[in-house]
Amino acid sequence: MSIDKKKLFDKKAVFVTDKTDRNEIFRDVYQKLLDLGYVKGDFIENIIEREDKYPTGISTHPLSHDLPNVAIPHTEGKFVNTQLIVPIALKNPVKFNNMVNPTESFDVKFLFMILNDNPDLHSNILAQIMDFLAQTEVDDLNELFNETDPAEIYDFLENNF
Repeated sequence: MSIDKKKLFDKKAVFVTDKTDRNEIFRDVYQKLLDLGYVKGDFIENIIEREDKYPTGISTHPLSHDLPNVAIPHTEGKFVNTQLIVPIALKNPVKFNNMVNPTESFDVKFLFMILNDNPDLHSNILAQIMDFLAQTEVDDLNELFNETDPAEIYDFLENNF
């Protein structure tokens, strides 16, 4: 089963934040996603708990030392009502623990939060994000990661993802 890539982003679910605490960012985005009907009430506790136990920070250094790191936070499908990638641009780097080596933490500049109510498609969405990172020019990714206009972020992802 595949996913329609054009349906993975929503103009109303693209965020830019100057918050510097991971959980504050999650809480802020959660409230907006809840208002849109994309997540359930218990989403926030579960995404924080899951990030604590199974970190989602990804080093982009294998792709380029010129790229900032990213994170791909997510939680189980029973806490969400849709399939969506929620881009979150961070004006200030925020510490996340490494997905590969959970004891290591590093600064992250951009989040691709996955909302997925279909567990069969989780690895598919994750693979699409990784392919996007690997196949997009470093300069273009840096432009995306430093963008502070949600509409520009949405347009870039709609056209390039």
